[in-house]
Amino acid sequence: MTLTLGHYLSLGAILFSMSVIGIFLNRRNLIVMLMAIELMLLAVNLNFVAFSHYLGSMSGQVFVFFILTVAAAESAIGLAILVVLFRNRSTVSVEELDTLKG
Repeated sequence: MTLTLGHYLSLGAILFSMSVIGIFLNRRNLIVMLMAIELMLLAVNLNFVAFSHYLGSMSGQVFVFFILTVAAAESAIGLAILVVLFRNRSTVSVEELDTLKG
């Protein structure tokens, strides 16, 4: 059995829908929300690679490389902000992080 474009697209759709459900159902823990956003980016990257492979162009795979570098920087900055918030507030609950100080 060979894998077709539909298989990859359906897997990407499943991953994307799982991440959307993870964001909307879990509005308490900031770490889980960051993980769901990363899962969403990986689902989009899977679709880019699948289309790039089946269309015979390398432009989608190059675009995925740039998305992965931005996602890595985003997760590093997000985790650094999370550590600072945890040190100041002693919680990672999103409901308690609603006010900002200047």
